[in-house]
Amino acid sequence: MEGNRAHVVVIGGGISGLAAAWFLRQGTSERVKVTVLEGSPRLGGKLHASEVAGVSVDAGAEAMLARRPEGVELAKAVGLGDELVFPGTVRSSVYSRGALRQMPKGHVMGVPADLAELARSGIVSPGGLLRVPLDQVLPPTLVRTDVSVASYIRARMGGEIVERLVEPLLGGVYAGRSDMLSLEATMPQVAAVARAERSLLSAARHIVEGTPKNAGPVFTTLRQGLGGLPEGVAKASGADIRTGVTVRELHRTEHGWRLVAGPVPQPEVIEADAVILATPGPAAARLLKAEVPKAAAELARIEYASMAVVTLAYPLDAFPQPPTGSGYLVPPVEGRPVKAVTFSSVKWPHLGQDLLIVRCSVGRIGEEHLLQREDAELVSLAMAELDEVVGVRGLPVDSRVTRWGGALPQYNVGHLDRVARVRAAVSGVTGLAVCGAAYDGIGVPACVGTARTAAARILDHLSQRGE
Repeated sequence: MEGNRAHVVVIGGGISGLAAAWFLRQGTSERVKVTVLEGSPRLGGKLHASEVAGVSVDAGAEAMLARRPEGVELAKAVGLGDELVFPGTVRSSVYSRGALRQMPKGHVMGVPADLAELARSGIVSPGGLLRVPLDQVLPPTLVRTDVSVASYIRARMGGEIVERLVEPLLGGVYAGRSDMLSLEATMPQVAAVARAERSLLSAARHIVEGTPKNAGPVFTTLRQGLGGLPEGVAKASGADIRTGVTVRELHRTEHGWRLVAGPVPQPEVIEADAVILATPGPAAARLLKAEVPKAAAELARIEYASMAVVTLAYPLDAFPQPPTGSGYLVPPVEGRPVKAVTFSSVKWPHLGQDLLIVRCSVGRIGEEHLLQREDAELVSLAMAELDEVVGVRGLPVDSRVTRWGGALPQYNVGHLDRVARVRAAVSGVTGLAVCGAAYDGIGVPACVGTARTAAARILDHLSQRGE
């Protein structure tokens, strides 16, 4: 308690922590002091933009779902609504069987709903295509507990659908492997039909047909990059925000919490009435180990994948034919180091037409050896990819390598049960809440949703105390 105001500390200055601080302020006005402590030198976590060839380009997440409202609503609420822009195109391809092939229309995270579209794409072989309709005559694949994405879809439609469609899409989102990722956590629509319908093909068709035709753009970003969202939220939150402050210990006290931050030789003790943990799983596990060991044990089991983003800026005449799609995905089965390519200035026309800016993603879980290479070598890998697949000639006028070590939580089989156990353990502790990408989704809207829930829990706690 500071004067007549309660003190809430948010540990973690990514979009989840900053959103939590903003929601706290909306619910309390001036009655609560909010402090955000971020261990790194900057705010924003995986949302960060910097200049490449004089153009502000995202180095981390470049878009958020527009059809899930939390992210868009937050951007508008903090005064960034006029900065929201939408893609010029979302048409993408898959590099499969030695060529770029357009992603078929009508699919659910790679699960095909239209056999004719799948055949026209050429992504799977003739044998792989013939395997898919067997789904409609095979006995039901009973799914009563959580299973891996690969095990269920392979049983219904065969291995090629997994390897050449589902795997690259999931790899682009989670940098994970479909034989480890949870069907329930990563593909909830498919998991729901897996429990109720025999044919996955028919179910996928119903899901696609049930999507409103006028639902609007799927994705959105900010004109100066999604990396501008954290700063906007931070300013609007009115919180006391401190970077370069690492919290090392978290202890319960008679009236709230005691945090120990800073270097060991010169520790700083911070008193708080309530705490929101908005850090990745491993950091949260370390802080909760003493006071909430059950939650800590579960969080420590969440694996994280690392990746790198190589951004290149080319003159327009470097491309034999200007790309018309937003980019392409590369299935692991192709054995290429680059897993995805985004033609950023095609996907986002606001970036300008003088240069063609390209983002190449490198690294899936289990491929950490690729990320041990020097920046110059990663740039060379990206250039070689564009040369071999698209025919790009010459050198880029600028480049940037951004490494995201341990950035992407893996929603492996059993993830939802693990999260439920974490929340059950935390719910028994007053004045504590958790939020972030480790729980209900790694995209911006999902993170904002967890932040809103965490802030509501803390506000309820403070109201019960009469603060």
